[in-house]
Amino acid sequence: MIHTMSNKKLSSVSDWVKFIILSIFGVLLMAPFIWMVSVGFDRTANVTMPFPPRLIPEEVSPFNYGIVFENGRLIQSYINSGIVTISSVFLGVVSSLLAGYAFSKGKFKGKKILFMIVLCTLMIPMEPRLIPLYTLFNKIGLLNTFWPLILPILINGMLIFLCKQFFDQLPDTLREAAQIDGAGEFKIFFRVYLPLAGPIAATMVILAFIWSWNDFMWPLVVLNNQDLHTVPLYLASFSLENGTSLGGLTMALATVSILPIVILYLFLQRYVIQSIALSGVKGE
Repeated sequence: MIHTMSNKKLSSVSDWVKFIILSIFGVLLMAPFIWMVSVGFDRTANVTMPFPPRLIPEEVSPFNYGIVFENGRLIQSYINSGIVTISSVFLGVVSSLLAGYAFSKGKFKGKKILFMIVLCTLMIPMEPRLIPLYTLFNKIGLLNTFWPLILPILINGMLIFLCKQFFDQLPDTLREAAQIDGAGEFKIFFRVYLPLAGPIAATMVILAFIWSWNDFMWPLVVLNNQDLHTVPLYLASFSLENGTSLGGLTMALATVSILPIVILYLFLQRYVIQSIALSGVKGE
């Protein structure tokens, strides 16, 4: 009895120590974000950036955020990023689900070789692909359009790999039963496996959304027209033009630029956790 009580006390103390350590690391990780939001609400930061950094503004005011939301170029860049991100996320997730299902459940010649080629694309960073992609889109006359930002994600090695790994966990008996009922491959995918793919689809939506929304280098190369600039390009141009002279406005703009990602993650985080939990389930 005494031994059991001592074990419970040790377990309780251990849980509290873990909680305190994780809380400290959580605060450290959140400190830059909190400081960014705080500076955005600090009107005096437009005169000089506060040093040393402080988490509570000297003069709390929504002035900077009011200016940011009244900015026409920001609104246009939001629209541009929205068009690019929604289109690329939809096409990328759909194509990756189809490809992942084919590599997992399909039976065709060269499947392993094709999948190895897809995996090899994960080892090639974006920088070596810039010139070939630029040349390709230049020859077909799609520069200074949104298509170069949307089409490349149709074949995304990471998303296809995630989909294949997820579908590998689902039992083949589901497919066999549907085949006995006379269902074709597309009907099996859309009626049987796709309804079960909600968790991995939510995970891919978040990943693809972050990649597309935060993409800076590739849009900088293919978009010369300021009217087509996405949020990262506008934020970079605003920062270069004003530097630290308008620190409060810059931080307010940076805060507003990441709001869609934060909101999306808050809505889909339970599906992400579910997909991680299901990754250990093995199909028969």
